[in-house]
Amino acid sequence: MLHVDETTTRVGARSHWLQVACTTTLTLLGLGERSLQGANDLGVLPEFQGVLVHDSLSLYNGYPRARHQLCGAHLVRELTAAAEDHPGQRWPAQIRWALAELNKQAIKAREAGLTDIPPDRARIYLESFHRGIAVGLSLHPRAPGRKQSPARNLLERLRDRAADVLRFADIPGWVPFTNNTGERALRPVKTQVKISGCHQSEDGAAHRLTVRSYLDSARKHGLSTFEAILRAFTGNLWMPPVALDA
Repeated sequence: MLHVDETTTRVGARSHWLQVACTTTLTLLGLGERSLQGANDLGVLPEFQGVLVHDSLSLYNGYPRARHQLCGAHLVRELTAAAEDHPGQRWPAQIRWALAELNKQAIKAREAGLTDIPPDRARIYLESFHRGIAVGLSLHPRAPGRKQSPARNLLERLRDRAADVLRFADIPGWVPFTNNTGERALRPVKTQVKISGCHQSEDGAAHRLTVRSYLDSARKHGLSTFEAILRAFTGNLWMPPVALDA
């Protein structure tokens, strides 16, 4: 399972794409163009065949060999915005409730050592999810042309990618509901840029992201930043306990 996320940053006068690919034990940060090739240049995604956890950025559809989990936190925010835009309509709250309750059931199933949410518990929330989408689609028919309303776009994504929205409930405790792991990896880098300003060169930015990847990976294995840096400078470099094929 791999978390991926992206945001914009500046290097000198140019805007770059800051991207991350990470797991619960490893972090890799890098710069690239905002494109499928830019994501490929990170060197992880082209051959990945596991579950890819991400927001709904369309370029991630360019990895058909992977299975996908769309970030539930992003969907909840979109549903909340839809509820505010359409206060007389109940479908946003119904779908949001169904997703939240399914996540609770997935957590309970994991804690109980189960490999599935009990069907009698899952059924009511799955039915509410799909019925809410059907009602929403009836209230927001397609407009002529390609451009659709935010509500219609959201509802079509929930309908057409239901398997990718609900994958967290397939194997409770294995696939997370949100992409918080990826977002947390990016946050310190964005904070540093806000405080110190943009990087002055691509080489400097790349070196800093390499160091940040190392420190965040070490943190996930219980090392403090100070200890990881000390070991790097005293000839006892920490390396993650990952076996690689020759």
